[in-house]
Amino acid sequence: MDNCVVRQAIKDQRTDEIIGYELLIQEDQSSLYNPSSDSVAANTVVSFLSENSDRIFKHKKTFMTFTPTLLFRNTPKIFDKDKIVIQIEDNIVVHSLAAILISKYREDGYHFAINDFQFTPKYFSMLEYVDYIKLDISNKMDRDQIRSIANVVDMAHGFQKEFIATGVNSEEVYELAKELNADYVEGNYISGATVTKTSKMDFMQGNLYQLIVEITKDEPDVEILEETISRDASLTYALLKMANSAYFAVHHETTSVRQALVRVGISQLKQWIYLLSFEDKENSSEELLKTSFMRANFASSLVKKLKNFEINSSDAYLMGMFSTLEYMIDAPIAEILDDIPIINEVKDALISGEGKAGRLYELILCYEKANWSEIKVIAEELGLKTNEMAQIYMDSVEEVNNIWDNVVGMNEE
Repeated sequence: MDNCVVRQAIKDQRTDEIIGYELLIQEDQSSLYNPSSDSVAANTVVSFLSENSDRIFKHKKTFMTFTPTLLFRNTPKIFDKDKIVIQIEDNIVVHSLAAILISKYREDGYHFAINDFQFTPKYFSMLEYVDYIKLDISNKMDRDQIRSIANVVDMAHGFQKEFIATGVNSEEVYELAKELNADYVEGNYISGATVTKTSKMDFMQGNLYQLIVEITKDEPDVEILEETISRDASLTYALLKMANSAYFAVHHETTSVRQALVRVGISQLKQWIYLLSFEDKENSSEELLKTSFMRANFASSLVKKLKNFEINSSDAYLMGMFSTLEYMIDAPIAEILDDIPIINEVKDALISGEGKAGRLYELILCYEKANWSEIKVIAEELGLKTNEMAQIYMDSVEEVNNIWDNVVGMNEE
């Protein structure tokens, strides 16, 4: 089955907290949620979820659209009712048994969201069952459209429902969502909107704490140090920059974390880590760091599926990891990358999208945006199978989540 899957973050626009993710599943170039292919959609979704449920429904809430067939098959009941939000669309709303079906799930404690709400009796009849009302606000910038959306938001709040603005793909639409008093926002702009550029590096305190724990041992494990630093874009960047500085009398460029650790040495590394521990990191963005780590794992794994590619998996990892640096450092990406010795193919990919590495980077960005048609084009161009990509993506999600559990655990101790 030639399908793709991606998670999109849903952010509380008042607190910047990510409250959950919408899971989007796509088969070929047509939506799985087309009413004419409901049975096919159900089979595809059930098959995918049965293989990946532990990876998806593990952390924050997952919002997922269920077709009528999926609901009648009781598919949502295999998941924790506190971890899933059942999204319903027009094909459910207009179904003759919709109210009965949804009320049973509601009695069992499941939560609902309604997509693309309309001012019709059928949609109003569903209000008593739903917790969230979602509406795509992209390309709705004229006065009448904005007034109509504002009415939906006011109605949602009047019925004690929370409003999620979707299609937030630009700063302009993001500002509109704030102006409309949307509770949550979802769209391609969200990852960038979760962080404000600063002159300081932005890293996860849990990663730093793990470094401190390891570096204070009598015999620090270099592999653990390498693994911990490699999953944090800021720490990787800072270490490579330090290892290639004049202080260490560089004769040959250091291009990997392992080489940098050897060059810097344990004594200097201790001083560096202790200095970092005193920095104020209140503005760090967990979601941005997770994005860079996710891109790194995804890119590295995809390259392993390619033959005679222009960059190897280690370079691909750095490409993904450094893709968010311009949000962490107040400087253009070209200027940032000049300070560290990474190969030109990676620099060109991140700065201008050039080369095969640039196409791979574009593929990863398209995957995040659920741009299904472009995913198919670039995947075929590079020689990747989209069904393999879906599994690689979920493997990457699982790895990021598992490591993040350890990182957050370190923060809470």
